[in-house]
Amino acid sequence: MLDKEKWKKRFKDILSLDSHPAHIAAGFAVGVFISFTPFFAFHTAMAIALAFVFRLNKLTCITGAWVNTPFTVFPVLAISYKLGRVLRGLPPKELHLKSLEWQHMKGYAASLLLGTSILGFIAAIIAYFLCYYLVIRFRQKDEALAELTDEMEETGEELE
Repeated sequence: MLDKEKWKKRFKDILSLDSHPAHIAAGFAVGVFISFTPFFAFHTAMAIALAFVFRLNKLTCITGAWVNTPFTVFPVLAISYKLGRVLRGLPPKELHLKSLEWQHMKGYAASLLLGTSILGFIAAIIAYFLCYYLVIRFRQKDEALAELTDEMEETGEELE
């Protein structure tokens, strides 16, 4: 089941990272985009790989990649499939999956990939701004973190 305390601790760890708020938010946003892809077995690996490629924080990328949970995956896929069909000029149609294995989804691949990409991009943008805001708000509560954040904001980069 979902361990609320574990997630609270993880988010508190992210909010207090010694990194520029935009850097933290970017890693989380990339992870959120990944969480919308239909490649469920590879979300963590994709998050780590993209964190290396784009020099993002691995913790924030992986956490973002776990945003789309087993409770939300089916509604997200259903909406993505309908959106993908509409954008491809096809009539909306219900998604009927036997399981989340790729062999059962590949017949729906074009619409699913298009729809999940669009929804993932929108969710990533929202996640970026939300995470950025939360990092700033969290750091304002601690005088040392607030001063460090202000200096990072002024220079536009991380301080060493």
